[in-house]
Amino acid sequence: MADLNVPPRRPRDDRGWDGFQHPHPDGYRDNAMPYAGSGGYATPAPPAAGPQWVGPDGFAGGGHPQPSGGYAPPPGPGLPNLDDEDDEPRRGRRRALAALGGAAVVAGGAALAFSPQVRGLFSDDPVAGDATGTVVTDGTAARPGGQQPSTVRTYTEQNESYMGSRAGAALKRNAPSGGRIFASPAAAAAATRVTVRTVLAKDPIRHLASRATFGPTPRVLADIKRLGIDDWLRQQLEPEKIAPTKAELKLAELPSLKLSPTQLRAQRDQLNERGVDPARETVDATIARQVWSDRQLFEVMVDFWNDFLHVAADFDGGEIYRNSFDRDVVRKHALGSYPEMLVAANKHPALLIYLNQTESRKDAVNENLARENLELYSVGVDGGYTEKDVRQAALLQTGRGVADGKYVFHADRHYLGKVKILGFSHANNSADPKVADKVIDDYIRYIALHASTAGYVARNLATRFVSDTPPKSLVDRLAKAYTTNKGQIRPVLATLFSSSEFWAAVGQKVRRPMEYLVATYRSLGVGPEASPGFEGDKRRTPFAQGLRQVQDKMRELGQFPMGKPTPDGYADVYVAWTSAGTMVDGWNEAGDLIGGWRKQFTYVKPEKLVAKPPATAGAYVDALALRLVHQKLSAKEKALVLGVAGVPAGAKVDATFNGAIAAVARTILASPQHHLR
Repeated sequence: MADLNVPPRRPRDDRGWDGFQHPHPDGYRDNAMPYAGSGGYATPAPPAAGPQWVGPDGFAGGGHPQPSGGYAPPPGPGLPNLDDEDDEPRRGRRRALAALGGAAVVAGGAALAFSPQVRGLFSDDPVAGDATGTVVTDGTAARPGGQQPSTVRTYTEQNESYMGSRAGAALKRNAPSGGRIFASPAAAAAATRVTVRTVLAKDPIRHLASRATFGPTPRVLADIKRLGIDDWLRQQLEPEKIAPTKAELKLAELPSLKLSPTQLRAQRDQLNERGVDPARETVDATIARQVWSDRQLFEVMVDFWNDFLHVAADFDGGEIYRNSFDRDVVRKHALGSYPEMLVAANKHPALLIYLNQTESRKDAVNENLARENLELYSVGVDGGYTEKDVRQAALLQTGRGVADGKYVFHADRHYLGKVKILGFSHANNSADPKVADKVIDDYIRYIALHASTAGYVARNLATRFVSDTPPKSLVDRLAKAYTTNKGQIRPVLATLFSSSEFWAAVGQKVRRPMEYLVATYRSLGVGPEASPGFEGDKRRTPFAQGLRQVQDKMRELGQFPMGKPTPDGYADVYVAWTSAGTMVDGWNEAGDLIGGWRKQFTYVKPEKLVAKPPATAGAYVDALALRLVHQKLSAKEKALVLGVAGVPAGAKVDATFNGAIAAVARTILASPQHHLR
């Protein structure tokens, strides 16, 4: 179960990262569960003899025998209960979900489901064995080896579990049902008629900018019009050719960003003295790129993979390794080969520590990474694997670890013996570490190119870019492109943007809290330089301080880059994020930005958002809506905005809207047109 396979997140602050921390305003509660020196859970000592299976709660013998034959978790705090936060937005989110009849899951967290504990499973043959036998490999009758996981576990794919609610059913009725592929994205856009009900303008340029960026801006819309849809997308699919922006150059002000894990380990004390937390700086940099980078489609895909192949920033080891994982795994392959990304991830210390693979050896096997490789990172929970497949994969992957901050393969810890996993079979009988390591790589590539993985990646991409309930026609088309191109992502995206389903889905996605905040910064033209006269705390630059404040606000909203503590990543469907409290908090932040209160950045004064403000209130609202949400509002929405200002449409107003410009702009940014992606 994904939710049990990851250490609980622990607090973050600016005092350093050299030990356990304590609650503070911008972090989380301490969790009392101890950590082992390797960065995973501290577990009881294993029994003296025989191979043992190590699950989410440590060695099988650490629990309490149950009548069913399994084990209950050992005493202790266990995983944090994400429902027991006492801040109002989370309570509001729960109430909203209950009112909608949705799944019993809160935004930013996942319903915890308990998987059965396991016992010693295999004989203690000292050399080669055979993991492909028909023995029952699970310690409970409820989940015997060989039984399809989805039929016996409470975990279901996250997005689909949300969409099974009444609210999800309503969304399905308004989604495009089918479509076809065209010769190019521009041809698809020109030929597709939008028939769904939506408040958004049925403008293909605005639609593309809303989905392929973190929020349209006047410049992005102008670029698409100037270049044309095809050439703009072609440019975005070659991000290495796009020059860095001023804000991206300012990322040099984050001192840990370019350091390797070895350098971070060596400079730990110096960075601590400067108040630098490398894991949080990785998040800060991601936020900056989302707001200010011109490589917008690339950043959208980085965010997609950060949810799909998820490693939380807040894990014990994230301070050293999460930045490297971002740079050397996700960003390196975001528009390249997913099989190569998955291979790289499985040899990266961040993932190995995050999912306890460093603790797995032939005589004490930890299944966490092996399970998530199948359940979350490749074929999916319904992808055809069995519990026996998980156990054989876990045996095959033994030996991978971390030493001195780098990936190593411990041949003496590697299980030798025949394995068969989802059609992949190998004798796995070589003691040569290079050969044994390559066998694991071959297995990872195999599952990354499995037909079920093609469908799983396709469905998630279609959910991200098209609809909470993507049409099967599109998912099948994307899966075929993935398989034909051997997991290369650019051709899959080219297929997606050339499909009528994409262009027909105007208004079918709602921004998640993080996306709403980033889109608001982009819409208001916030700049990365400090406001005149701003003086910081002298430890970090204004830019670095401002990014940290944005990150803290995102944490309050329940979503920030790499923020989900469990390895399933954030849900990407509307009903997972329905919360009046979160919406109001986002609107308050929009009001602060309009007022220019975050002085670490620069702002366009609200009365300057429209270059030549019209003289009447109604016309001014139209012009301001075009500037902020890139279309006019409906008559009813316009009347509501005018009501906030307390003036009729024909009233004469000055550039400040007679003193109400901030309230009017904030109201427009609270409209559905700004909430929809």
